[in-house]
Amino acid sequence: MKVAAISGSLRTGSSNTAVLRAAARLAPAGVEVVLFEGIADLPFFNPDLDGDDVPAPVGAMRQLIGRVDGLLISSPEYARGVAGVLKNALDWLVGSHEFPDKPVALINTSPRATHALAALTLTLETMSARLARDACVTLPLLGGAWNEHSIAADPALAEPLRLAMERFAAFIATMQAEA
Repeated sequence: MKVAAISGSLRTGSSNTAVLRAAARLAPAGVEVVLFEGIADLPFFNPDLDGDDVPAPVGAMRQLIGRVDGLLISSPEYARGVAGVLKNALDWLVGSHEFPDKPVALINTSPRATHALAALTLTLETMSARLARDACVTLPLLGGAWNEHSIAADPALAEPLRLAMERFAAFIATMQAEA
């Protein structure tokens, strides 16, 4: 089973990226998590460019989304909303055939970041994502200097994240069995 992970943060020391890397380390056997690292290369969404010949970074993202069994997203909340780079990436997926009915799980790195999580959930549901609600998790990483190793080594963080990944893998497997 293959899962793509997308961080809505461009920061080098991003806790959102770190938690996705930790999720990859804690994923059940047989689940490969691939971090999409091209979000900063995506041009601003422009419907005039969305057709058979999309910009190369968009094509690469769409190919990855088409090859994976699920999508794991972690994004910061900026000004009570979804990070612009993540929203831009999602806008490029709206008109694609790779995204509808894709299983998605969300990782929120701050219990205070409820507005972005709600907006992201609404956007994903509008895009016909299959949100694995039991696999979504909020971890209290706000204000800490976390990296993938420290997250994976802290039982208070690692166990809920491991459980979320197990639930996500089960959700994907159930969807595949029903197809």
